[in-house]
Amino acid sequence: MKKIILAILSCVMFGNAFAGRIITDSIKSKVLGAQVKYNVYVPDGFDKSGKQYPVVYLLHGFSDDYRAWAEKGQMQTVVDELIETGEAREMVIFMPNAGGPDVMNTWNGYLNMPGWNYEDFFFTEFVPQAEAKYRCISDKGHRAVMGLSMGGGGSTIYSQRHPDMFSSCYAMSAWLESDGGRQRVSGVDDKVYLVSQAMKTHSALKFVENADNETVQKLRTVKWFFDCGDDDFLFDLNVRIHQLMRNKHIKDELRIRNGVHNWEYWHTALRLSLPFASRNFDK
Repeated sequence: MKKIILAILSCVMFGNAFAGRIITDSIKSKVLGAQVKYNVYVPDGFDKSGKQYPVVYLLHGFSDDYRAWAEKGQMQTVVDELIETGEAREMVIFMPNAGGPDVMNTWNGYLNMPGWNYEDFFFTEFVPQAEAKYRCISDKGHRAVMGLSMGGGGSTIYSQRHPDMFSSCYAMSAWLESDGGRQRVSGVDDKVYLVSQAMKTHSALKFVENADNETVQKLRTVKWFFDCGDDDFLFDLNVRIHQLMRNKHIKDELRIRNGVHNWEYWHTALRLSLPFASRNFDK
């Protein structure tokens, strides 16, 4: 009994030696005409440190929302451990809302589409306001983007279209292209159809395939990592973008691990992605 009590006391006293926290916040967007919620992870001692921090944008997938990484991905546990062991730097991590489970009637997606210019919101409103509020180092060398599925595609497309903004991109099980989808009712553009059309128009594969020399040079300034399960239904897209990048002599990492399109895989991927971002931040 004495040993059990000592073990419990030890956990209470030392189990959370390093503990960041997650804050739920929101931003009023003129571009979207909506109040957009987001979660933000801040490291231990954030309130008192007065320091500025590198920043990661961690994007959720289709039919999820800003809470997914915290609730389903248990990201705080992973981040705390990685920072405490020195595998990742202290950082601020933003998880913005770009979707919801009622996919036919709720906007999903990180790209501009008719009636929902999310990419414009992200770069003109969210990034500058959120980084100023949470004391981030607002330059390419201290900013990374990553995400899963739709968020993996969003991370890739953002880094392709804004290579001056990100030092690295880590795409997990990335949705990189669409055939455009089908309308639920002929002639009626439901929201699933709109995001599918946006993914077709902004195809990450075609972007690399059609990149001219100037664009290729810009893409080479970003560190790229594609991580996909061997039984994931998006496997072929992730392998294909690696082949296209290699053909253009754009260095990237490709990891095919055992797994499918689920949270078990992405929870593990987070343990790889945050050290990758940390290694590629400016010192």
